[in-house]
Amino acid sequence: MSATPCTLTTTVSLSSTFLSRHGQIEGLSSICLSPWSCKQRRVRKIGAIVTAKFDLKPPPYPLDALEPHMSKATLEYHWGKHHRAYVDNLNKQIVGTELDAMALEDIIRTTYNKGDLLPPFNNAAQIWNHDFFWESMKPAGGGKPSGELLRLIERDFGCFEAFIQEFKSAAATQFGSGWAWLAYKPGRLDVENAVNPRPSEEDKKLVVVKSPNAVNPLVWDYYPILTIDVWEHAYYLDFQNRRPDYVSLFMEKLVSWESVSAKLEMAMAHAAERETEEERKRKQEEEDATEGNEAVEMYLDSDADDSDD
Repeated sequence: MSATPCTLTTTVSLSSTFLSRHGQIEGLSSICLSPWSCKQRRVRKIGAIVTAKFDLKPPPYPLDALEPHMSKATLEYHWGKHHRAYVDNLNKQIVGTELDAMALEDIIRTTYNKGDLLPPFNNAAQIWNHDFFWESMKPAGGGKPSGELLRLIERDFGCFEAFIQEFKSAAATQFGSGWAWLAYKPGRLDVENAVNPRPSEEDKKLVVVKSPNAVNPLVWDYYPILTIDVWEHAYYLDFQNRRPDYVSLFMEKLVSWESVSAKLEMAMAHAAERETEEERKRKQEEEDATEGNEAVEMYLDSDADDSDD
């Protein structure tokens, strides 16, 4: 039985140079779509100095739980060596600096530095990306989502099959090392570029994007809800250079739609809270401006009365 035909959309590829035009978005610092950075950190107080150390969190399943689709050897190598190295290196880089007491997401945004990356960025972003990647998979995964997630996928991509094709294409065609993402694009996007103008009918929808190296959607104000690691060390032991086969198996056998659905729910709730708060601030600013104008008019009227005497 053939898949229902539907219109395919175009994947957005955002390079570090392109992303440098976005800068940091006010109000994003409170988001914590990955609970790891909020919990898996040990804080010590030495005199008046507070230092914090990130710990390596294991995947949410045993290292052999994804077999035969992803081998225990791959997890031991990928998580046990690469992920561990990012954690160790970041702790060394930030100790004694102003970054030392920050949450991981804040370190990422600060060191992204409008695309002119500061040294800790790659390690910080790779820690976040890998934790998010482990959460994107589960034993006996794959299949098809349901509920609100499926409804939005069908609304924004035409049908589930079109989304799968676009996501696979993004992951397979990311040049060199990087990531492919499914993300929720909120309605407040104050950025100056042709791909993502504001306002736009493209807002408040799901999008597929791919990013180079350690860059992730946090730096351009998207809410990631699914990712696949396409750095070669993520799949070489099991697939050698057959990245498309790895990507296909990830979508068919490993992806955790329950995790994706939970992240979508959090993303939409957080985006709605931001909109409500921004609307409250806008109304308050309008009221303050009106009161200020009334005060000036009263002052001018008083001066006019004095001059008549």
